[in-house]
Amino acid sequence: MNKNNEQVFRKIRNPFTIHKGFNCFGCSPDNPIGLQLNFIDHGDFITANWQPQTNYQGYHNLLHGGIQATLLDEIASWFVNVKLKTAGVTSKIEIKYKKPVYVDSGPIMLKATLIRLMRNIADIKVELFNDEKQLCAVGVAQYFTFSEKIAKEKYYYPEPNKFYFEKD
Repeated sequence: MNKNNEQVFRKIRNPFTIHKGFNCFGCSPDNPIGLQLNFIDHGDFITANWQPQTNYQGYHNLLHGGIQATLLDEIASWFVNVKLKTAGVTSKIEIKYKKPVYVDSGPIMLKATLIRLMRNIADIKVELFNDEKQLCAVGVAQYFTFSEKIAKEKYYYPEPNKFYFEKD
C-alpha cells in the first residue's frame, strides 16, 4: 500500500529468456505448449493470472489436477526468485483441491506468500482462485533454496533488480 492506501504492484519480467534454450514449461513465453505465466509483485505476495484452455483439461471441461499443481509450483518458484532473491528447487508440495476449475470460465488467479523460512528451506503458501475469486486449490510448496553463489553459477540467477522493468 502507498500513502493513500492504494494497492501498489509491479509487473515482474522474466530475465531468464535471454539464455539460449530457455524453454520452461511454466514461464517461457516461447514454449508453444507451455503455460506462459507472467507474475506481479504485490509486496508481501506475488500473483499470476492465467486463462485455462481446453488442451489442459482432464475430465471434460475440468482443468487437470496436474496442471493445477504445476501452476502452483511455478508461482512458488517465482516467489523464491523474486522475494527470496535466489534460486531453488521444489522439495515437497502438498495440495488440497477444494473446487473444480472449469476451462471454459474466465481467468484464474494464483497467489504465493511466504509462511516460513528456516535456513535454506522455504515454505510457501500457494493458492488458486477461479474467475469468481473462489478458492479452488490451496497448498504448501517447500523449496530448497541455494546460496547466492550456487544460484548464479548453476541456475543462471541474475541480479535481483533484473526481475523488474525499469519503469512500471
